[in-house]
Amino acid sequence: MSHPYVLLSAAVSLDGYLDDTGPDRLLLSGPEDFDRVDEVRASVDAILVGAGTIRADNPRLLVNAPERRAARVAGGRPAYPLKVTVSGSGDLDPAAHFWHTGGAKVLYTTDAGAERARAHGIAADVVPLGTGLDWRRLLTHLYDAYDVRRLMVEGGGLVHTQLLTQGLADELQLVLAPLFVGDPDAARLFGPGAYQGGRLRLLETRPVGDVVLVRYEPTAPGTGPLPVAADHHWLALACELAERCPPSETAFSVGAVVVAADGTELARGHSREGGDPAVHAEEAALAKVDPADPRLPAATVYSSLEPCARRASRPAPCTRLILDAGVRRVVTAWREPETFVAGADGSGALAAEGAVVVLLPEHEEAAAAPNRHLTGR
Repeated sequence: MSHPYVLLSAAVSLDGYLDDTGPDRLLLSGPEDFDRVDEVRASVDAILVGAGTIRADNPRLLVNAPERRAARVAGGRPAYPLKVTVSGSGDLDPAAHFWHTGGAKVLYTTDAGAERARAHGIAADVVPLGTGLDWRRLLTHLYDAYDVRRLMVEGGGLVHTQLLTQGLADELQLVLAPLFVGDPDAARLFGPGAYQGGRLRLLETRPVGDVVLVRYEPTAPGTGPLPVAADHHWLALACELAERCPPSETAFSVGAVVVAADGTELARGHSREGGDPAVHAEEAALAKVDPADPRLPAATVYSSLEPCARRASRPAPCTRLILDAGVRRVVTAWREPETFVAGADGSGALAAEGAVVVLLPEHEEAAAAPNRHLTGR
């Protein structure tokens, strides 16, 4: 199931608060950052806020600059991104600005919440998700039903916390404002939860007026069959590595990365690396890791092509090398075609010995690209 790229956006005080407890909204950003946020809004397909943000702030969530709206229209998109909110109860004010400004809107809610929202006359598409709210199902529906490829999430703290703890946030854009709140009753950006381990990767830092923008992406792999955002990042890298392979008429071009549970890259490799015409990507990567490394059993191997289950060029196929290394989770983009091996089923060979194999077909096109001369794709 495909999801949009999920970008979390927030401004906080130096002590981590989204607001104070006063009657008016605390302005953490200045004019320069408001303009930056407007630019980001103009770049996405949808903007999401939780029901609590609508109740507390009554936001419009518009693209304010006329030239940015015009550029969207010129590019074949609506002037405003789709506006999305989430409410389990469906108990929202039908007069809120959210419903009456900008373009199309959608409310995701429960079955009971949908009845309540429709009774209130909420001016939006109302999408029930069953007896509870399921973020993965919501994101898949946005992708499939509304063609949302980039989603900007502007709060509140509970929504940000849920998306991060479930591994569904691809990027965090955080603005640090030069002030303190210090009120324990005020809203904080992140609440308690089972966050993924490891350090996030810093993508950018820069001043914007008197605030500082920092951008991070998660690095820690998932731990089971459900993919997390970092799985997509690492698999995209494996597909990029496949582009580095010397072309061959008798073997696929494949890239591979071995990543520890905390998001540390242990090794990377690609087919025919170092001038060896027979070496496979997973083989090249695993050869760079100490077999006694205690991080291997909890590591994930990312391979642009399903690891081979049979090969003639080496005694052991890559599935065997992965299993012997102790790795029990593999993420891949593309099942091996029968170009060279009939009935190739590396995923089945791994699963038969207890490994979890996660297929992310969204990356198949990138994985297949350096192999067009073999497949005709």
